[in-house]
Amino acid sequence: MRAPHGPGPWTGGVPPLELTAFVGRSAELAELTAALGRARLVTVTGVGGVGKSRLAVRAAARWAAGEPGGAGWGRVELAEVRDPQFVAYAVVEALGLTDHTTRLPRETLLAQLADRRMLLVLDGFEHLADACAHLVARLLRGLPGLRVLAVGRRPLGLAGERLFPLAPLGPDEAVELFADRARAHGVPVADGPEVRELCRRLEGIPLALELAAGRLRALSPAQLLHRLGDRFRLLTGGARDALPRHRTLRTAIGWSHELCTPAERLLWARLSVFAGSFDLEAAEYVCGGTGLPAEDVLDVLSELLAQSVVAREESPAGPRYRMLDTVREYGAEWLAAAGDADRLRRRHRDWYLGLAAWCELEWFTPRQREVAARVDVELPNLRAALECCLAEPDEAHLGQHLAGSLWFCWVGCGRLSEGRRWLERALEPESGYERARLKALWVLGYVAVLQGDTGPALRALRACRERAERAGDPVAVAYAEHRTGCLALVTDDMAGAETLLRSALERYRAIGELNSNVLMGRVELAMARAFQGDLPGAVRLCEEVRRVCEDHGERWARSYALYVLAYAAWSDGDPAGARELLAQALADAHAFRDLLGSVLVLELLALVTVAQGDPVEAAVLQGAAGRLWPSVGLPLFGSAYYNAPHERCEAAARRALGDARYAECVRAGAGLDREAAVARALRQRKPGALGALPAPRGPVTDTGPGQREPAASPTRKGGETAG
Repeated sequence: MRAPHGPGPWTGGVPPLELTAFVGRSAELAELTAALGRARLVTVTGVGGVGKSRLAVRAAARWAAGEPGGAGWGRVELAEVRDPQFVAYAVVEALGLTDHTTRLPRETLLAQLADRRMLLVLDGFEHLADACAHLVARLLRGLPGLRVLAVGRRPLGLAGERLFPLAPLGPDEAVELFADRARAHGVPVADGPEVRELCRRLEGIPLALELAAGRLRALSPAQLLHRLGDRFRLLTGGARDALPRHRTLRTAIGWSHELCTPAERLLWARLSVFAGSFDLEAAEYVCGGTGLPAEDVLDVLSELLAQSVVAREESPAGPRYRMLDTVREYGAEWLAAAGDADRLRRRHRDWYLGLAAWCELEWFTPRQREVAARVDVELPNLRAALECCLAEPDEAHLGQHLAGSLWFCWVGCGRLSEGRRWLERALEPESGYERARLKALWVLGYVAVLQGDTGPALRALRACRERAERAGDPVAVAYAEHRTGCLALVTDDMAGAETLLRSALERYRAIGELNSNVLMGRVELAMARAFQGDLPGAVRLCEEVRRVCEDHGERWARSYALYVLAYAAWSDGDPAGARELLAQALADAHAFRDLLGSVLVLELLALVTVAQGDPVEAAVLQGAAGRLWPSVGLPLFGSAYYNAPHERCEAAARRALGDARYAECVRAGAGLDREAAVARALRQRKPGALGALPAPRGPVTDTGPGQREPAASPTRKGGETAG
């Protein structure tokens, strides 16, 4: 999973920056770092392959480390984003931010970065220049602690922008880099006339030098120079004038392309359909076929790796491969010229339709965390597949199916805002298969429930149920009814919620549906029962959910069952047991980027902490939860049921600390970001010097009108296989 930035370098899922090693550039590094100290917007420009990204990342790390008290920085790779509408989504995703509300991603950035001092690196923006310029201008106006380092082939064109043109390497540095890359390929070379002339012909462009070094296993530097010289003479008509640098790079890429075997050229072209990185299985399926059997893809890919046309990288989901944007663009031109681009895009779409279906099924297995990691790295390709589906009216049903199948990505992995946008786009055409449309409808309704957007949620769920009943689709009816029960739960209609949830669970039983969604329905029913005073009944339901989850290796739904059981333990006078259950629940919720689950655990953990005699830490945890609630929606859903534990904790902490000290501790907690808050909550603390504040024993009782003690929180997750 991608980690949020903090003081010091960002260590999330950073794509490779260049294929070349970072050689030389010490003067440029110092100058760029100094420029970041003087200007809030600096743009590094230069031809493709000149090393802009690598220099920018090192300058960002150096700037952040040199800031008094440290500062955060994060890099957003925009080359893989194709639609300008998703620029802000890509920034939110890359920075590891999570927001469950209806806010636009731009507003999420303004809200969640408001009190941070950080540097944002926007890399490869040139094809999205207008959208990036609008976003950067808005962020710089609204975030005084933000600086932006843009990296591209052209300026953003904003007032106050400081340009930093990056020239190619000088002669000595170019030779040093070429020799370094040659050693990496197992071929030592010495500084000599042929190497010097080769580096001069390639004008010190790092990517061109890298590609040339990749040929040293078969050709000597003199042979490389001769072959490259022939190509340059052809392009310049024998004149001594040098080519423009952008043509020099294209010449070097084209020359490397010519030296590839037919199979290597074919794979190079076909790999260009991937957005971002890809794995071997995807390459074999998408690129295998006429002229290149799938079983040969690995061998051919290995040759492209050896020639530095493709780079390998490690990810939480396993080894991945990636082309630099300049190299990919060259392959895409060849694919288009061959008239094969549309067919390859469809194969790419089909692979990711299948991957989404596999992930949806595997969500209810011990591979759940693997699925979350896989979706994280595959998101650029999934977006490309969605775009492909929605580009053709005749394929609207595929877009609806894919957007609905990815419910676990939108809901389970903290991407509600983006998911809602795709679902709404997919549902715009009236055409399509009814089952696919029904699935997209109930998933859209579910996302809107999670965002606290009651009206659109109810409309989508009603439309789903009415259409499902007309179509005789019992699965979609069950899901629509379940989600409507969730809506009743979070709007304090406990009797209505119980009726709807019981009916939905009976429908699931009748059709043989069992998955994370069904288990969440049982947890939600447990909440409704607990809110109405039946804590023992709620415990029985959640113990059964925990058993089924552990049988299937499911951890996400289990985290919510543990949450309810933790409340029961606290109510029975066992705060230590409650804390242990909450620690497990929080670790899992946080691993899935489930912001709602995380913040609710923090609220209950604060109550347990004050019961264990540490009102200071309880107030700090309440402050941390208070900072997160705006990204979830209305704090505690505006619910009297959900608000009771918060109020009880606050009252106890205020009695122990006094108003001033309590407010001070809350402010300290509000200064913690999500990562720091979770880390603090998971750290075991000894009770403070103040006496323990006892937890209530016995059954839950009313504390006043509308103030029943809640047993848990609305989880509102699930729904794997309908449609």
